[in-house]
Amino acid sequence: MSQAADLAGVTLLGVFAHPDDESLACGALLAAAAGRGARTALLCLTRGEAGPGGGDPQRLGEVRSAELGQAARALGVTDVTILDHHDGMLPFVEPGVLEQDVTRVIRRLGPEVVITFDLDGLYWHPDHVAVHERVTAAVDGLGDAAPALWYVSMPEGVMTALAATAPGAAPPFGVADPDGFGALAPAPTMIFSDERAAERKVAAILSHRSQTDGTALALADLRLAASLLATEHYRRADVGARGETLVERLAVPVTAIRA
Repeated sequence: MSQAADLAGVTLLGVFAHPDDESLACGALLAAAAGRGARTALLCLTRGEAGPGGGDPQRLGEVRSAELGQAARALGVTDVTILDHHDGMLPFVEPGVLEQDVTRVIRRLGPEVVITFDLDGLYWHPDHVAVHERVTAAVDGLGDAAPALWYVSMPEGVMTALAATAPGAAPPFGVADPDGFGALAPAPTMIFSDERAAERKVAAILSHRSQTDGTALALADLRLAASLLATEHYRRADVGARGETLVERLAVPVTAIRA
């Protein structure tokens, strides 16, 4: 089998809180996995109606849902599920409800791997942290039928470096302090880095125009942005299936990099 199709038959599911989380968190890995034949899917728990963009929340939610579809196409994602939980309120949703939502999609798709936020939620966003907790519980509750679960975080300083390319630009994703991205994130065990896949990642990020127009992400040179965003950090959860997964096939152990 050629490398271009060596992941055929494998399904990867990303579970996140808002449209754009998927592209920023693990867009390069999603693109690379899809490019090598994997079926890639997303579950987004809200429509992002409380995010930057102003105006009518319902309209913003519709816009952001459409942007997620565009980003998915840029990444090669073929299955997108968007739920209607209220943006900004995920920590207050009955935990069992979110866990059932996640479990239902896992059972429908049968993924080998699920990826979600690490416990820092990229930059300590409460919705993101809640998703980390609920996805972990959902996978744990599947017992022997559980997929492998991987957490994703960002290298510290990446968004700060991006913001520095366009001083005075609007903050990315409405986060006033870019230093918060990756701050105090758990240490990764695997690192994925691929600038070619990152070009698709940047294209996906820029599909979320309501969140990126006027920011350094939109103003930066494409190759520079791809270079800065090419590296993604992964850590395997203590719950879920064991054994090698596509993450090990695509990423590199931290110990190998340090050696």
